[in-house]
Amino acid sequence: MKDLKSLLKSFIEDESGLTAVEYAIAGSLVVGGAVAAFATLGDNVTAKIGCLGSAVSGGSTNC
Repeated sequence: MKDLKSLLKSFIEDESGLTAVEYAIAGSLVVGGAVAAFATLGDNVTAKIGCLGSAVSGGSTNC
């Protein structure tokens, strides 16, 4: 049976769970970027649709 010192040393040197944490962080960054991109795209599309609606009803076409 290992003593406490060697058990703690092997626990500290074990990096098997580190890859899962790295993937989780990378995935959250990708999802955050996609949400930001879609939010910006949604605002731009909403503005253009409003401009088109205004132009159809005879309003200003300077959008």
